[in-house]
Amino acid sequence: MSAAVNQGKYIAHPFVAPDESYLMWDAEKDGESTPDIYISFRQQDGSWGEAINMGDTINTPLYEQRPKVTPDGKYLFFWKGDVKTRDDGSRYVVGSPYWVDAKIIETLRPKE
Repeated sequence: MSAAVNQGKYIAHPFVAPDESYLMWDAEKDGESTPDIYISFRQQDGSWGEAINMGDTINTPLYEQRPKVTPDGKYLFFWKGDVKTRDDGSRYVVGSPYWVDAKIIETLRPKE
């Protein structure tokens, strides 16, 4: 993977579109304290474009992870959670699934 996609201290949960036109994943970039969801679009030469943060519709100060698009291409599902601390000081994440219209993907596609 090129540096356009493979950057940050935590990178996980990739989802590749069935037609391989885009790749989504979650990453905790340097200087951030929680992971956000990113997207990269396949370029004409077959490489992946720059990582694009999916913006405020998806990403918040909470943990956003595990992006997946439904087989019919209509919905983008992802997981959103928050860190909790137990009495003993150990930490864990509590979260829930969320979904949005998958049309958001096309709004992020760079114009040629």
